[in-house]
Amino acid sequence: MNSNEQLLHHFYSSFQNKDAKAMQECYAEHSSFSDPVFVDLSTEQVRAMWAMLLKNGKDLRIEFKNICGNETGGTAEWDAYYTFSATGNKVINRIKASFIIENNKITGHKDQFNFYTWARQALGLTGILLGWTGFLKNKIRTKARKNLESYMASNG
Repeated sequence: MNSNEQLLHHFYSSFQNKDAKAMQECYAEHSSFSDPVFVDLSTEQVRAMWAMLLKNGKDLRIEFKNICGNETGGTAEWDAYYTFSATGNKVINRIKASFIIENNKITGHKDQFNFYTWARQALGLTGILLGWTGFLKNKIRTKARKNLESYMASNG
């Protein structure tokens, strides 16, 4: 296992153990994160996002696999199992992650998942009917960003 694979294994093991501090320490001082919901987050924002998700995800469980690393970064696959708090619906989100890594720290992190599949599970009928629309995606993004800003304001 090379050093980038070790870093990613540590990141996801920390995630499984709900250790936000250890996850946050995997990021460089200047890094970025994006996924279909949280777009273009800064280092401070991505660190807060993981802490918020772990704090609020009472029944959150993750599994990870297929960690691969090379000289410039790596990839991983992970599945998140949780109850979406707004609806009480159970979600299984299957995610493919890609990373840019420099000096044994994550400088770029992108998670990809099928937003429509997620919306159908999380939102039920609303997700089935509107999950494919830009309108719903933007509404979810706006709500997620507001939740993150609120979390950051109240948690320093």
